[in-house]
Formats: sequence, C-alpha cells, structure tokens
Amino acid sequence: RIELFKTANQDVLLALLPVLDDFDRALAEIKKTDDNVLIQGVELIQEKLKSTLVSKGLEEVEIKVGDVFNADFAEAITQIPAPKLKGKIVDVLEKGYKLGDKIIRFPKVVIGQ
Repeated sequence: RIELFKTANQDVLLALLPVLDDFDRALAEIKKTDDNVLIQGVELIQEKLKSTLVSKGLEEVEIKVGDVFNADFAEAITQIPAPKLKGKIVDVLEKGYKLGDKIIRFPKVVIGQ
C-alpha cells in the first residue's frame, strides 16, 4: 500500500516537471525586460509550485558546470571539444530531480572531451 502511494506520487511529480522547466524558460525571457512586477509575480508562482513539490519529497539533483561527469547521476546528451573541461560538465541542458534517494529524471548535460 505504501509502495502504491510512492508510485502514484512519483507519477504526479514526473508529470509536473515540464511545468517547472517552462517556468525556468519563461523567467529567463521575462528577466530580459525591466518589468519588475511581472518578474516578481512569475517568481512568486514558481516558488509556490516548487515549495509544494518539495513538500511532497521532490529534490533537485545538485549538478553544475565544472563537476566531473558521472553517468550514475547525469545523462550526457553530447560532447564538445573543451580541453580544460575534459570529462567534466560543460553545460546543464535540463535539470534533474529525485524523490528520496531515487533519481526520477536525470539531468541532461553536455560534457567536454
């Protein structure tokens, strides 16, 4: 019974991840304007959604540019020539998320070669 609840919770959280992605993209574009009221409004809604999902157990996978690539924690979409970042993450294309200790969506990254 508990496992059924966890699975249902995971399915709902997975279904909402594209909405979080859309908020990130929308904010990036809105921040190019100087409409601070609009920016604050969208940030408020985004934070409310994030805090609700976090209260249900969702966590962002901590990964950033310069980290050593580890296939257990990220999915390499492509490699680009980057001698100074060989074997390291050059860009994070899509955030990853976990539910408890389980990664439910791997971060999609570009790695240097």
